[in-house]
Amino acid sequence: MGDTLYIVMPAYNEEANIREVVAEWYPILENGSEDSRMVISDGGSKDKTLEVLYELQKQYEKLVVIPKPGTDHGTKVILLYRYAIEHGADWIFQTDSDGQTVPAEFAAFWKLREKYDVIMGDRKKRGDGMGRKVVENVLRVYLKIFFGTFVPDANAPFRLMKSSVVAKYLDLMPADFNLPNAILAACFSKYHEKVCYRTVTFQPRQGGKNYMNVRRIFQIGMQSIRNFAEIRKRMKSFDSKRA
Repeated sequence: MGDTLYIVMPAYNEEANIREVVAEWYPILENGSEDSRMVISDGGSKDKTLEVLYELQKQYEKLVVIPKPGTDHGTKVILLYRYAIEHGADWIFQTDSDGQTVPAEFAAFWKLREKYDVIMGDRKKRGDGMGRKVVENVLRVYLKIFFGTFVPDANAPFRLMKSSVVAKYLDLMPADFNLPNAILAACFSKYHEKVCYRTVTFQPRQGGKNYMNVRRIFQIGMQSIRNFAEIRKRMKSFDSKRA
């Protein structure tokens, strides 16, 4: 197993954060091989996020920018995972571009790759409000109901994953599915992948305005849950092929 690392981030209206986020996370690529990359997909930002990213590419040679107007967070995450896999990533690290996660905590995750295929963040304390925590807990309950697995944190944007393990489960989800990280968390547990959870810091947003308010998150969650039944059917077919 090689050490080519792809750090992937979805972005939307992050003009206030993106310069600092890239500057803080880019040095993490030094942990991986020379072929490691940072890949950011902008979903049609209405501010200057994409313009800033193109400027940053002149400074950071391993920064890849993928403009994808009209795509939501989940769609961008799936796109980024597929891009990383298709371009030879051995390891995929996913975080968000809003400055809520802490690069200094990556080193412990990277070290654990010697024992585990997936190392997941667990946000014991959240800087984004109690409402988001409630929504997360509801999601965890639904994962238990639909997939029979209970995970500590279903949707944390701080996860280091062996690309070959991620590739096993991407086809279970529609390309525009809103909660791919939650389904991946359920699959890692359900199919007994070598996974561990580690507590991570989750800060308040460092700048800009979060368009994903609790009401919007709840709507996305309910829409995605309606897809859970179809994903569960696909899992049955997946199970039969594994048998």
